[in-house]
Formats: sequence, C-alpha cells, structure tokens
Amino acid sequence: MRETPRAEPPQPRPHRAEAHTTGASCSGTPHRSDGRPPHTPRGARQPGPPGRPGTTPPVPGRPALFSALVALAVVTWQVLVHGPLARLDERVSRSLVDTVPRWLSELASDLGNLTVALPVLAAAMAYAAFRGRRRQALSAGLAMAAVPLLVVPLKEWTARPGPLEPWAHGYYPSGHTATAMVAYFGAAWLVSRRLVPVAAVLTAVTGTGLVLRGFHWPLDVVASVALCVPLLRWPVMAERYGRRDRAEGVRE
Repeated sequence: MRETPRAEPPQPRPHRAEAHTTGASCSGTPHRSDGRPPHTPRGARQPGPPGRPGTTPPVPGRPALFSALVALAVVTWQVLVHGPLARLDERVSRSLVDTVPRWLSELASDLGNLTVALPVLAAAMAYAAFRGRRRQALSAGLAMAAVPLLVVPLKEWTARPGPLEPWAHGYYPSGHTATAMVAYFGAAWLVSRRLVPVAAVLTAVTGTGLVLRGFHWPLDVVASVALCVPLLRWPVMAERYGRRDRAEGVRE
C-alpha cells in the first residue's frame, strides 16, 4: 500500500517576509526595510531642542481652566443669592476666626500685601528680562495689573459683608489672595519651576491667615484662586511661545 505523500509546509511569501524584517542596517526600525520615516504625524516631526519634539503639542491645562471658571461661577452665584453654600461658608468661618493668635494670622495675611508681594514679582521680572525673556516678564506684569481690574468690579457687584464687619461691603473675592497667587506663582515661573511648590505654600498661608483673622470668608479665598488660574496662563503661554520661537530660530 502506497503512502500518501506528505504535504510540504507552506513557504513564506517573499514580500510578506520583507515587511516583518528589521529595517535597513543601523535603522533598528521594525516594519520598515528602507529606512524611510513612517507615514504618521509623530514620525514626521522634526527634531527640536534636545529631548523635545519639534512641534508644539496641544496646550495642557484646559480642563483645569474650565473647572476654575465653573467653580468661580457657582461660588459667585451662591454668594449673590445667599444660598446653602454661602451659609455653610459663614458657619465654617465663625468657627475658625481667632483660633490662632492674631499676630500669627495677621503675619500670614500680610503676605498678600502689595508692599510684600509686588517687590517679589518685580525682582523676578527683572531677572527674566536680564536673561532675555522679556515677553514672559511682560506677561507676568500684565497678569498682576489685571488683578484689580477683575477683583474690584466683583467686589462692587457682590457687595458681600465681612466676617467681623457686617456693616462693610466688598469682601468677595479676596484681593490679598489674588495678589499673592499671581505674584508668587508668576515669580516662580520666571525664576525656576522648582519654586512653584514654594509659591503654592505662600498662597495657601496667605488665604489661611485671612480666614483665621476674620478678614475674609473661606469662599472669598476660593473665588480668588479660581479667578487667578486664567491670569496665570499668560506667563505660561508666553514661555511656551518663546521656547517654540527659539527652537524655530535654531532650525532656520
């Protein structure tokens, strides 16, 4: 009885084998035999500064910006209608006022004074301008100049009384908190990113001192923080555009 001839195993097709071999010598790129760049946007990017892609990616932080604006709108609405959030805010504030020595809370509050925060920002702006980052320094200065332009109308519109001075109006939002946040974060961004945590601590200490001393309600501080998030985008964006311009200048 004759054996049935065994079927030979299928031979790989030449054109498919080439598609899965390692690229040309020194390329080290799989799925590519001729060393050409892949037909994808990522592969088509031109190299920029060391460790950075040449093209500018989408700017991060937009969800945070949107969240800050929503928080500002909700808190302002609650203050205007004296809603449940505003009433809770007042109860919390009354339980916190004068829980620490007044000299300590006043010292923390003074970090938001113009005489303290503005020289810090001015020194950082001078340093950045000396290092050739004039656009970034100007953006930080414009952010600080915008603080009273935004805070004062909100104070007039809401006319919220103070924790210890119910006969006075114009406590919402906190101007001292906004001044501290823009000044210290702007200075940190101009000098060194490593100083950003220091700026966050200084801003938090300022807001806490204002609440513990009874100069502001907690929501006044929260609203100022939300208000300053868009303002702090200016020096950040100026830095990124300046970096992109320098990279393009090097390539040219």
